[in-house]
Amino acid sequence: MKAASIMVILSLALTPFVVQAYDLKKLRQLAAENNVTCMLVFGDSSVDPGNNNYLATDSKGNFPPYGEDFLNHQATGRLSNGKLASDLIAEAFVYKAIIPGFLDPTLKKEDLVHGASFASASSGYDDLTANLSNVLTLPRQLKYFQHYKIHLRQLMGVEEADKRISNGIFLLSMGSNDFVQNYFLEPIRPQQYTLDEYQNLLVNNMFKHIKVMHRLGARRLVVVGLPPLGCLPLIRTIKGTTNCADSYNEAAFSFNSKVKAKLEANKASLGMKVMFLDTFSIMVDAISNPQKYGFTETGKGCCGTGTIEYADTCKGQPTCPDRSKYIFWDAVHPTEKTYKILVDEALETIGLYLG
Repeated sequence: MKAASIMVILSLALTPFVVQAYDLKKLRQLAAENNVTCMLVFGDSSVDPGNNNYLATDSKGNFPPYGEDFLNHQATGRLSNGKLASDLIAEAFVYKAIIPGFLDPTLKKEDLVHGASFASASSGYDDLTANLSNVLTLPRQLKYFQHYKIHLRQLMGVEEADKRISNGIFLLSMGSNDFVQNYFLEPIRPQQYTLDEYQNLLVNNMFKHIKVMHRLGARRLVVVGLPPLGCLPLIRTIKGTTNCADSYNEAAFSFNSKVKAKLEANKASLGMKVMFLDTFSIMVDAISNPQKYGFTETGKGCCGTGTIEYADTCKGQPTCPDRSKYIFWDAVHPTEKTYKILVDEALETIGLYLG
């Protein structure tokens, strides 16, 4: 299937998304009935609340204008104007306003009861992706999760800590950087793998680490799919087009299909409940039908020119007057409003999953 046709088919054939908040009372009742206790987060900038602040990397956002709409307008390292999807999901499920970054040196053991994020902006399923930016690989994130388990066991005892983890929700959100910052930019992987082979490598790496999560206590896992990478303002700029770049969208769509097929084929043997969140379809719908969501700008970010600025290049840049009209905060990352739209769909899916 050609990439150009992917956008058309999705925009026309998908069941329309309705812009409304999921019934939080019903959701929290389901969470209580299913003993949802905490959320453990692994991934990249889509779910990194500031772990990269403590790493020697440029992939961070602990400076204005990031955090412009966060609590006390604080730039925490979240690469958005406000909360991330992981914060919003946790707020709905475990009554925790934000998910803290595990590397924050000010955290106390008591702060870890409702979970933590081990995510690192610029990471990916390919260790090379993380190493290019000197950030945490997924194996390293899992190593920190083991440290988390030790702290939790010291706080509440081995049996109670392990029970808490097994009743938690694990969230895995990464993969974009493997294509945007690695395969389509750096020469190493294209010389070693075709795009199809590289996608298979990523999927196999993902499942290898999902098995490690299971061994460490995961029993409920949400895997977040790739967004339409070709619609990122940065990619539009690089490709010299005001439209979405077909080749990037095709790569993301194909990767998501491989992940879903792998999950379906292995659901019986994984030893846990696994659900897939289709962010690609949701964002395509928002980009194709912006008026339905109250957006007026779908191709540029709110920071600077909106075409190239993200992370350190967004530092100190002016921002648009009304973030609620923008899908993207910078040239790569969504606004909090966009995350809320994604989370509304995620909560409904997770609610059905728990029910």
